[in-house]
Amino acid sequence: MISGGGTGGHVYPAIAIANALREQHPDCEIIFVGALGKMEMEKVPQAGYEIIGLNITGIQRKLTLRNLMWPYKLLASLFRAEKVLKQFNPDVVIGVGGYASGPLLYAATRQKRPTLIEEQNSYAGLTNKWLAPRVDKICVAYDGLETFFPKEKLVFTGNPVRQDIVQAEEKRDEALAHFGFTADKKTVLIIGGSLGARTLNEAMVAGLPKLIEQDVQVIWQSGRFYFEEMKTRTEGLDLSQVRLVEFLREMDLAYAAADVVISRAGALSVSEIAIVQKPCILVPSPNVAEDHQTKNARALVSKDAALLVKDVEAKEVLIDGALMLLDNEEKQALLRKNIAPLGKPHAAETIANEVLSLIKR
Repeated sequence: MISGGGTGGHVYPAIAIANALREQHPDCEIIFVGALGKMEMEKVPQAGYEIIGLNITGIQRKLTLRNLMWPYKLLASLFRAEKVLKQFNPDVVIGVGGYASGPLLYAATRQKRPTLIEEQNSYAGLTNKWLAPRVDKICVAYDGLETFFPKEKLVFTGNPVRQDIVQAEEKRDEALAHFGFTADKKTVLIIGGSLGARTLNEAMVAGLPKLIEQDVQVIWQSGRFYFEEMKTRTEGLDLSQVRLVEFLREMDLAYAAADVVISRAGALSVSEIAIVQKPCILVPSPNVAEDHQTKNARALVSKDAALLVKDVEAKEVLIDGALMLLDNEEKQALLRKNIAPLGKPHAAETIANEVLSLIKR
């Protein structure tokens, strides 16, 4: 049983772990548990897996009516989790973060079932810190997490990513053809997550004329919240070399086509960029718990494996920085060299092996 979600950074690693387990044991039964109304309730069935929803939400960081309802939702979710566990009777329970993983993993440890959690970020999330003393094993993607977790439970695995991402570099010609680009021009990829990032979109609106003037090819994922607005705000510009999209389903091709990547610093994005070994500029979101995206980005910057632009400065300096990086092949080569060791293309398989070892034990 696998639980977690809320964002692509939780959902896609969970699916990657499930796929790795299926690859090793095609007959194994896998069921997901997510939070009602969150993206996992759509994405998991699309990947071919059954999912059960818990009526659970996060705590708001200010006094709201939703917070008054939270204890009731937590107790109801714990009760539902206990019932689901007894019905499905899993050999092992996996949590990858997100609202649903807290009550499910807590209930699983109460029932003395083997449990494993995966922490994707360089700074541990509240749910995983709470669960750490209770679970059997903790898979991590960054060094130094013994600050938050019992050292004897830690396994350094990296973050699991989709298999098509692992094979992206073999698809350069296919990628350029897919986007209608040519190999003799530089390409920038801008990604702000499935919902989009206001700061990255504002920086793109401000800097797009410079990219067009410099004859740069652009793949721009605006996110579904901003797509129509961005279309309107770029009317009148020559967008013949700009691919403005709401959501990128072919992320492998987008990475393969890119010379430089501009991205938020969520754990999944950072892991994918490391695996495809692309020079990148990270713009951490300031609107996340414990400012963990800045910590993710600095873990790379400290190794000279990425560049960092602060959110508040992005509108003024981001596109100029991208153009400078595009023109500096020596810096690109250095970033590629230093980010390469951080990529863990077999993370999902490694975590699957840890899961299976818990069952055997």
